[in-house]
Amino acid sequence: MSPLTTHVLDTARGRPAAGIPVTLERATASGFEPVGQGITDSDGRVRDLLPEGSLTAATYRIRFALDGYFESQGTRAFYPYAEVVFRVEEPTVHYHIPLLLSPFSYSTYRGS
Repeated sequence: MSPLTTHVLDTARGRPAAGIPVTLERATASGFEPVGQGITDSDGRVRDLLPEGSLTAATYRIRFALDGYFESQGTRAFYPYAEVVFRVEEPTVHYHIPLLLSPFSYSTYRGS
């Protein structure tokens, strides 16, 4: 199982948000470097962002590319993408980063 997963819910439609490209990056001295990517499945989840055992203590950024998703819904959204920056201090623990989404807002929290 991936040590880091995500789930995107379209709160305006009351459904999972499928087909959203997701990129995971780790902070380095020179910026952020990509370490994983995926596309949300029919349940709005990406379950395989990283191989098991590959999470390290660091600051990460997860980017959700939203334009294509909202265009497929016939909606023009205010946010073309959402980025969530978070800190991993215990790399042996599972991290779940949900995104609650609508055309004009988004929020996140540390899930389980």
